[in-house]
Amino acid sequence: MTEQITLPTAPTFLWGASTAAHQIEGGNTNSDWWAKEHVAGSLCAESSGDAVDSYHRYGEDIALLADAGLNAYRFSIEWARIEPAEGEFSRAQLAHYRRMIDTCLEAGVTPMVTLLHFTLPRWFAERGGWFAPDAVDLFSRYVETASQILGDVGHVVTINEPNITSMMLGASRRTNLDAAGLAAPDQAASEIQATAHRRAVDILHGLGHVKAGWTIANQVFQAGPGAQEARDAYAYPREDFFLEVARGDDFVGVQSYLRTIIGADGEPIPFGDDVEKTLTGWEYYPQALGEALEYTHKITGGVPMIVTENGMATADDARRIDYTTGALAGMARAMSAGCRVDGYLHWSLLDNYEWMSGFRPTFGLVAVDRTTFERTPKPSLAWLGKVARTGELSA
Repeated sequence: MTEQITLPTAPTFLWGASTAAHQIEGGNTNSDWWAKEHVAGSLCAESSGDAVDSYHRYGEDIALLADAGLNAYRFSIEWARIEPAEGEFSRAQLAHYRRMIDTCLEAGVTPMVTLLHFTLPRWFAERGGWFAPDAVDLFSRYVETASQILGDVGHVVTINEPNITSMMLGASRRTNLDAAGLAAPDQAASEIQATAHRRAVDILHGLGHVKAGWTIANQVFQAGPGAQEARDAYAYPREDFFLEVARGDDFVGVQSYLRTIIGADGEPIPFGDDVEKTLTGWEYYPQALGEALEYTHKITGGVPMIVTENGMATADDARRIDYTTGALAGMARAMSAGCRVDGYLHWSLLDNYEWMSGFRPTFGLVAVDRTTFERTPKPSLAWLGKVARTGELSA
């Protein structure tokens, strides 16, 4: 039986899509990820290369989003471009990102700016990255510089998925980057990022108008039979710690794709071959979003939430609509249960570079020809725009 669900509509609710600079811009040669892509024996499937050339085509991308009826665009600015050498800041790159903000505003799109989405300047990484003794000071100086272009940006994300970064750093210290998924996080990296985040929030609040927060990869950890204590112990350093840090923030970004079931031995239980999987190998589990929202609400004590990423890697756009329908139905249930959710931003606006997996997993509402960079909106873009305008969802 089809259920008719009513959701809040634009402009009072943020409806849109998200991207990340390194994944869409192309030519980000001064970042640590570019170096990882090109090192001998790289674990990355391929180089990001030109990505989808959004550095030059951002106007077209924003227009596609706006024309579909969406009113919010989350994108990141690239520290490696803004500060290509330690203490040397590029006015040209700051002006470039300011033009992106202006383009959004002119199109009636609310810009949400992410200051750090995984990638670091190569010089910073070579100093030790987050483990450099002055890492927090260097990041804070970058935030202060970036603040110059944020005069009319209402929502700013300080750090994207710091819990994933801590897991990646934990993996790299023990084995190699291929263990990045849910490796035991490096707690020192978690603490340092938390300090950097708090410093950044203070800087952004000094502007007087910015709502600041960070985004967390919500894994929807569930307990297998007799595994509740093991589940709690597994989840705390990978998620709860970061949600507790967010308790004093203006909002927290919820990024949800999947669930993880923890067994009595304290390790994730693999899913069987009979389970539908996405192009990233994750279980098809759209109800994860609603469960992530309710869990985040509980741990943060009710900090306002924005869904800053949610989507499915698939070549079947009809299945993408099915997945998003289920996710939005879960979001509606969470809101009915008392969770405050101020927006939904789909991952991703574009089919883009997906880190170590390369370009094969396609999350986008818009397809991109890798040779010509021609954009082709998928039916899911118009579908999501209609939900945003009408608030009507059939689930």
